[in-house]
Amino acid sequence: MSTNTKAARAEDASVAPLRTPNDLGGNAAAAIATEINKLVADAFALYVKTKNFHWHVSGPHFRDYHLLLDEQAAEIFASIDPLAERVRKLGQTTLRSIGEIAKLSSVKDNDKAFVSPQDMIAELIADNKANTAAMRKAHEVCDEHNDVATASLLENFIDESERRTWFLFETSRGASR
Repeated sequence: MSTNTKAARAEDASVAPLRTPNDLGGNAAAAIATEINKLVADAFALYVKTKNFHWHVSGPHFRDYHLLLDEQAAEIFASIDPLAERVRKLGQTTLRSIGEIAKLSSVKDNDKAFVSPQDMIAELIADNKANTAAMRKAHEVCDEHNDVATASLLENFIDESERRTWFLFETSRGASR
């Protein structure tokens, strides 16, 4: 085999479609990947927002909020790789850039110079509830296509998101304003 032929094959392999075999059939993998990629984008955005609030929280409950938000950010970050890898296991591509995250994410930035702790908590409650709803929607797509592996993964992340919402809600109750 000539050097040119080997180089051409290597080049072809580097640009070949990512078609990991699966038994889902039809457009199932693409439909599921579309929903999961939105979740990956939301997780990145929610992670950054939660860390932002973690870094900038102040006031009498600083330590409690600071630690809670750090714990929640770590949990959100830990969901990103399993979700993205699930997309790849389905033979699809996942996010490649900050721009794609911004395009796909439904989480709104908050880059205000000051946000009260109560407003931070309220915003994160709303974001986590929306994240839970988006995961439930993705779960429905998985159910439609009998993708139990992705559905199972989502079930754990839904539980974690509900737990975050619960902790944030309980933190906000009776907070002095």
